[in-house]
Amino acid sequence: MSAPDSAHAAAAGIRLASLPANIVELAALRSRSVDLGRLAAARGLALADFGHITAQSPGLTLSVRPRRWLLLTAAASGQGGATAWQEAAAGCGVAVDLSSALAALVLSGPAVRDMLARSCRLDLAAEAFPDGRAAATIMVQVSVILAALGGAMLLLTPATTARHVHEWLVTTSQPFGLALAPQLSPADLSGDNRV
Repeated sequence: MSAPDSAHAAAAGIRLASLPANIVELAALRSRSVDLGRLAAARGLALADFGHITAQSPGLTLSVRPRRWLLLTAAASGQGGATAWQEAAAGCGVAVDLSSALAALVLSGPAVRDMLARSCRLDLAAEAFPDGRAAATIMVQVSVILAALGGAMLLLTPATTARHVHEWLVTTSQPFGLALAPQLSPADLSGDNRV
């Protein structure tokens, strides 16, 4: 890489942060999505439409499968626990704790889409994958979920492959000027607190 190219790469920058969170999958029983939507609204969350992500305090909701949602709330909060959701959703849905099964990472910076496009099967151009969109895909031979959030990308990957994905992100981000950022919480990605 020439001197002007490396100066441009360093200026572009990519920030990579982990996102410890309670992650609960909510699945509607039959056609009870409306009931789950009301339940979530009573808890201050709006369930995202299929293929989208919503970010509002106290957390994030996203849907990449019909009538199923992932709810991300702060790891230390009592609001996101699967047990509370299981009790509240009885009769209209099922809640499963995926906090240990999924790892969440947040990438931000102007070069994020270009860097992720090196291994992603999705068209990540802003016109094709605008803010608020979410999708399941394959990256570096691994299943991931990507969601675009106001200049940042949320990436969820199985915990068993998180190290591999993290190492790939670090290596691939180097030419763009990587900065490892402190841990974030779902609240940092919602409302006025957006990264």
